Amino acid sequence: MPQLAWQKSSFSGDESGNCIYLAATPDGTLRLRESDAPDEIITTGPVRLGHLIRAVKADRSTWPPHAAGHGDNGAAS
Repeated sequence: MPQLAWQKSSFSGDESGNCIYLAATPDGTLRLRESDAPDEIITTGPVRLGHLIRAVKADRSTWPPHAAGHGDNGAAS
């Protein structure tokens, strides 16, 4: 796999040590990792990440959404 260009979330603090990083791969999947455990990487797709972000913003606790078969390569690893 090519070297990933990790981007720190703009919502992550500078000194807290609790930072979220995101990287896109050439095949369009997304990788997420947390600064405290950088070797633990979650793989998802843009649609599923969008569902997660909307659910967090809406403070919903139901995950995953019931929209199966939406064409997203959202398998977690």
